[in-house]
Amino acid sequence: MPSVKQAAPPVRSRRFPSAIYFEKDAVARKALEHCVRIPHASYEKLDVGRMYGENVFVLADERLFADYLKQLRAPNIRVIAISDERFRDPRLDGTVYAYLPTNVPPRLLERMFDNAIDHIHLVQTRREANDKLASAKAEIYELNHIGAALSAEHDARALMELILTKCREITHADAGSIYLVEEVEELRGKGRELRRPKRFLRFKLAQNDTVQVPFREVVLPVSERSIAGYVAEHGSVLMIEDAYQMENWVPYSINKQFDIDSGYRTKSILAVAMMDQKNEVVGVVQLINAKRNWRAKLNTPEAMRDEVVPFSTRHMEIVSSLASQAAVAYENSRLYESIQRLFEGFVKASIGAIEQRDPATSGHSFRVQNLTVAMAEAINRDQGHFREVHFSRAEMREIRYSSLLHDFGKVGVREELLVKARKLYPAQLEQIRSRFECARWSLEKESMERRLRCLEELGAEAYRAKSAEIEGELEAKLKALEKALEFIESANEPSVLPEGSFERLNEIAALRYRGQDEQMHPLLTPEEVQVLSIRKGSLDTHEREEVESHVELSYNFLKQIPWTREIRNVPEIARGHHEKLNGRGYPNGLASRDISLQTRLMTVADVFDALAAADRPYKESVSVEKALEILGQMAEAGEIDPHVYELFVRERVYERWKSECPEY
Repeated sequence: MPSVKQAAPPVRSRRFPSAIYFEKDAVARKALEHCVRIPHASYEKLDVGRMYGENVFVLADERLFADYLKQLRAPNIRVIAISDERFRDPRLDGTVYAYLPTNVPPRLLERMFDNAIDHIHLVQTRREANDKLASAKAEIYELNHIGAALSAEHDARALMELILTKCREITHADAGSIYLVEEVEELRGKGRELRRPKRFLRFKLAQNDTVQVPFREVVLPVSERSIAGYVAEHGSVLMIEDAYQMENWVPYSINKQFDIDSGYRTKSILAVAMMDQKNEVVGVVQLINAKRNWRAKLNTPEAMRDEVVPFSTRHMEIVSSLASQAAVAYENSRLYESIQRLFEGFVKASIGAIEQRDPATSGHSFRVQNLTVAMAEAINRDQGHFREVHFSRAEMREIRYSSLLHDFGKVGVREELLVKARKLYPAQLEQIRSRFECARWSLEKESMERRLRCLEELGAEAYRAKSAEIEGELEAKLKALEKALEFIESANEPSVLPEGSFERLNEIAALRYRGQDEQMHPLLTPEEVQVLSIRKGSLDTHEREEVESHVELSYNFLKQIPWTREIRNVPEIARGHHEKLNGRGYPNGLASRDISLQTRLMTVADVFDALAAADRPYKESVSVEKALEILGQMAEAGEIDPHVYELFVRERVYERWKSECPEY
C-alpha cells in the first residue's frame, strides 16, 4: 500500500457522524463515528491516492461506489463530490450532499466539511427534538386522558385503583401502594374541648406485577420513620435509588420483612404526596422498582439487576402532577359521597315525614322500592321479552329514588283524609250516635208522659192494663232505632253495599226525633246519606280527588329538586304510578305508549303492596296468592303491563317484598 503524504488539506477531527468527499476522479471519505470502511483487500485493485488520517481514504474508480450506495445513503453520511460534472449514475448522484469544482481552494473544502458535519448534527438534533416533542405530546395526551378519567370516577375504591395503575404505567413501576391520611379529633378535659386532630395513614391499596401480595388494610401513625409517613408529614417527594443503600442520616427506612417474606427486592422508590387544592396532604403514592421493560418480571436476581433503574426527575414531575390531580379527584369523590349520604338522609327524612302524616301505611314506600328495584334487577337478567333492556347503575338509582318518593305529595293532603278508615269521620259518627241517643231519650220521655196521662185519666187499674202495651210499643221503637244505628255503622264500613241499601238509608233519613228544643230533627242529614251511600272505599268524589292530587303534588315537589343529568327522570317516573295502560288511570289518563317501563314496574309494586299490606285502615289485607290473582285480572283487563306481571310472578319478585333493598 502506498505511503500517505500530507499533500491534501488536513481534515479536522470532531466527534460527529461520518462524512465523505470525492476528489477529482477519486473519492475521499471521512468517517468520524459510524464510518463505511473499504476492505483492505480492495486496496490492491484500486489506484489509491491519498489517505487523511485513520478514517479517511481516497479511491480512484468511482464506479466501485455503486457497491456502497446503501451505506452512502445512511442518515449520518454526507457526500461531497469534487468534480466539474455531475455523476452520470443517478443513484450515485442522489447521494451527493454538494458538488465542488476540481480547483476548489483547500479552505473552502474544509469549510464544506464543517457544513456537512454541522448539517448532520442539525438533522440529528432536530430528530431528537421531534422525538422529545412527540414524547411530550404523548405524555400530555395521556395526562389529559387520565385527568378526565379521574374526574369521571366517583367510586373511591375504583379511583384509588385507577390512580395507582396510571402512575405505574407512566413510570414503568413494577409495584406500588397508596396510603390515605385520616384524622381523628380527640376530646380532653372536663369541658371536653377538642385537641389538635391526630393523623394516621391507612394502607389502602397495593399492586405488584411480580409477586402476589396478600393485602389487608392497616392503620399506621404519620411518622418520619417510614417513607410514606415522612412524605405525608412534610408534604414532600422522595426519590431513592436503592432502598438497601440509603444514607445513615436519613430518618426513614423500609420494612425489609416484606421482602424477606415474599422473596421480593425493593430497590428504586418514588414516593409523592397527594396535595389537594388547599395544599393539604390527603395521601401518598409510593412506586417501587422502575423497569426498563414495562412487561419484565423481577423474579430473579439477574432480572432485578438488569431491569430495575432509578426513577428519573421526569418521572417525579409527572407523578407529582398526577398525584395533585388524584388528590383533587379523591377529595371530589369524598365530597360526592358526602352529597350522596346527605341526599340519602334527605330522602329518608322525607319518607319519615310522609309516614308520620299517614302512619297507617308506614313502610309502604320502602316496600314499593324493594319490589320495583327487584323487578329492574330481574329485567337485567331476563333473556326473554326484556332481553334487550338493561338498566344502568344510574337508571337503577333513578328507579330507587322515584319509587321511594312516589307518594311524597301526601304531605299536601289533609291528614284526616290520609287516615280516614271509614266513610264517616269519627266526629260525624259520634254526632249521629248522639242523635240516636237523643231520639232514644225522646222516645222514653214520650212513653213516660203517655203513662202519666193514662194514670191520671184512666186510673190505676186501667193503667196496669195499658202499661204493658205502652212498654211493648217503646221496646219496639227502641229496637227499630237500634237496628237503624247498626245499619248506619255497617254502611259506614268501606265495603261494597248490597242492593237496596240506598233506599234503607233514605228511610232512616226520613225518621224524625224531638230534640231538647222540642223541635223535630232528622236522624240523618242528606250529606250523611250521600257519604254513607259510597259504594266502594271510604272517600266521596271530592275527597278522592284531593287524595289523588298527591300524584301531582309529588311531581311538583320532585321537579324542583336539581337532579343530576343521570337521574333527571325521577319526577316523570314517579308521576305515572297510578296511570293504567288502558288510559283509565290518573292524573293524566296516559295511554300505554306514554308510560315508561320504569313506571310500569312501580305500578305493579304499588298495587301489590296496597293489596297485601295489613296496615291499610280502609280495607283488610289479602293473602299473597289472592294479591297475585287480582294482579293477573288487572293484567287481563289491560290496566297493568302483562309482561311485567309475568316477570313478577315467574321470578318470584314478591318474595323480596320486605327484604333489604341495595343502594345504587
